[in-house]
Amino acid sequence: MKTIKYWLLLSLISFSSCNDFLTEELKGTFSTDTFYQNDKQAIQAINGVYHAITFRNFNNAIWVFGDVASDDAVKGGNPGDQAEISYIDEFTADANNGIINNYWTYMYEAIARANNVIAYVPGVPMEEGLKSRIIGEAKFIRAYCYFNLVNVFGKVPLKLQPQVTYEAVHIGLSDDFEIYQQIEKDLSEAAVVLPVSYTASDAGRVTRGAALAMLGKANLYQHRWAAALSYFQQVDALGMYKLLPHYADNFKLAFENSEESIFEIQHLAGQNPLTGSALNQWFAPAIEGGYYFNAPTQSLVDAFEKSATGEVDPRLDISLGRQGQPWLNDEPFSASWSPTGFLTKKHQQPLSEIPSSLKGDGDLNYIYLRYGDVLLMKAEAFLETGQADSARANLNRIRQRARASFSGTPPADLLADITTTDQNQLRDAIRKERRVELGQEFHRYFDLMRWGKTTAETALGPGFNYETKRYQPLPQMEIDANQGINP
Repeated sequence: MKTIKYWLLLSLISFSSCNDFLTEELKGTFSTDTFYQNDKQAIQAINGVYHAITFRNFNNAIWVFGDVASDDAVKGGNPGDQAEISYIDEFTADANNGIINNYWTYMYEAIARANNVIAYVPGVPMEEGLKSRIIGEAKFIRAYCYFNLVNVFGKVPLKLQPQVTYEAVHIGLSDDFEIYQQIEKDLSEAAVVLPVSYTASDAGRVTRGAALAMLGKANLYQHRWAAALSYFQQVDALGMYKLLPHYADNFKLAFENSEESIFEIQHLAGQNPLTGSALNQWFAPAIEGGYYFNAPTQSLVDAFEKSATGEVDPRLDISLGRQGQPWLNDEPFSASWSPTGFLTKKHQQPLSEIPSSLKGDGDLNYIYLRYGDVLLMKAEAFLETGQADSARANLNRIRQRARASFSGTPPADLLADITTTDQNQLRDAIRKERRVELGQEFHRYFDLMRWGKTTAETALGPGFNYETKRYQPLPQMEIDANQGINP
């Protein structure tokens, strides 16, 4: 059962850009002078920030940039449907691409709401601990949004104030170092004030562990291995997280906000305004009323290990639908449901939970950070700091859980522990494990980019040039409207 409802607050909607002739201060539907008056309104405001990062509609298209742009998936769907995704997949998108424009707007709307909370909640008369926590939650979400933006676009405007003045709106581009500095500042400040855990009524809110894990991830992406490792060890020291015994449980409604989950975006069906997950429909087959996007590739399927006698890594059929294997409703999957012959299963629910008539309003949360991911990032950081034994230990914990998820007795040669002492071989093993453990969770493209030119160009093929195609173009609407970018 969901315990947080993220309501869209019209009073918090802010403009992300304005025309150059508009120099008077901007106001939303309700003035901030009359809204931020008590603790109830402060909680409504932070709930509105959470609501802004849900997958309630197609504009939150991080899956396009994380999966489709990578070697793990193609657009899928009807060939003529959402054709602009194909340009991103083929690295030919331009500044007028609708997917790019909509995602930019979506992220900056969330940032604008977070900025409002950070600016106005300090003046609300309320209990100081709750006030600090709410501000910490907003800082985490702002950091999360900027982390996504800097990895999708590279240089972006670093907007940190309510979007009510000309100066706050017209902000030039900051380089990635400056953006990461702000990300780390927000997360560090959040980690101090956020609780380690919540009571059931607040389950799903951002915790200290989430802030520390994101600090580790931000440092990992900057190749600051020792700092990343320190933050991941602080996550471990909290004693709050562990792998679920069975891999499949991470993607089931009954196990939401589990011991493996560090930060997940909450969804709740049947609400007004909409708070359910549209991914349940975007990735489903047409036979269930779905659009069958984000179709996995044969390359991803081939990355899963097989035994000498043909048994496969159990994560393959937990993650993907493939010919003849049980689908979500226990019927056999048909390769005809997808242009590649495969569909993702991780973000969908069986019809017994969400019928076809309500397909676009799913209950299932999206797990952005889970402990399995942290273990693999720890393995990577250990390896790059010369601690191969610790790297192998963390890597093998993931493989052992996968092996334990096998139905029956697994063959001895399936998912055996990695024993190599060669640094390059161990690095390759960690990277391959990330691909299969986190497959279709929207991380693959960003992993390839942070691993560098050779890895990225090898995986993505001759149509990809790391120097010129790594980042998506800035939206033309922002270039035209933001006088800080185009004075």
